[in-house]
Amino acid sequence: MSPKELLYIEDALGHTQFLMNQCREAASKLTDPALRQQAQALVNGNQKLFTQFYNLI
Repeated sequence: MSPKELLYIEDALGHTQFLMNQCREAASKLTDPALRQQAQALVNGNQKLFTQFYNLI
């Protein structure tokens, strides 16, 4: 894997981690159960993406 490809994966990991944190924070502040569940589903989806990107290394 080239250094440029590694930088791309590192960038993607950072973005997915940022999105997980944002969704986790939103889920903790939401009072509507349906919206909270949707935010948690986004956390889970981003966690899956993070794992897939991480496994490329």
